[in-house]
Amino acid sequence: MAVPAEAAPRILAADYAQPVDRYDHRILGGLPDHGTLRIRLAPCAGCTAETRLFRLPETHVFEDVRPRLADVTGDGLPEVVVVETDIRRGASLAVYGPEGRIAATEPIGQTHRWLAPAGIGDFDGDGRVEIAYVDRPHLRRELVFVRLEGGALVERARRAGFSNHNIGDEVILSGTRDCGQGDELVLPDVQGRLVALGRDAGFAGRPRDLGKASPTRLRAALACRD
Repeated sequence: MAVPAEAAPRILAADYAQPVDRYDHRILGGLPDHGTLRIRLAPCAGCTAETRLFRLPETHVFEDVRPRLADVTGDGLPEVVVVETDIRRGASLAVYGPEGRIAATEPIGQTHRWLAPAGIGDFDGDGRVEIAYVDRPHLRRELVFVRLEGGALVERARRAGFSNHNIGDEVILSGTRDCGQGDELVLPDVQGRLVALGRDAGFAGRPRDLGKASPTRLRAALACRD
């Protein structure tokens, strides 16, 4: 029997803790990798908030700019979406809940291989949430959409020609917006143009060009000022 949302633990915030230097990739420039995910949550409605720590083994790191909160299970409560890297096998996308890791993609398969989360939303208009990320934004440059189904992150679509990160940058250049037509994913393509992928484009349609990609233009686009 499902637990009512008001009686279930609710994640309030998340960040990374315990900077570590056990991985020599340094894809995020001066941002350190971390060994611990720190989640702040309320165990129930009206309960005092508490902090839970989820520590990785020495063979793994969180290789990410920040954790992201979003409801990816459809239960009305947020989960935490992160980049978790196996030092020998590369990065994976992972989802954490109040009790720990719920699901993760398979590691890319090789050390020094990374992925960059792009956005979270209902990108095909079917009422269910997808997580988008760029698989190896400096090499393969493929945009991947996954959905949490049956305790696993299942790939829904993959399309070439996108990159939301430059080597050494401490930011990921992408995000989700809703300007009245449903969720749209905004990110650069490999030509350096900022584009929007909405429900009209689906997983295979033509992206809408928003101009030359830059942090300033991305902020404007996410605020629906493009």
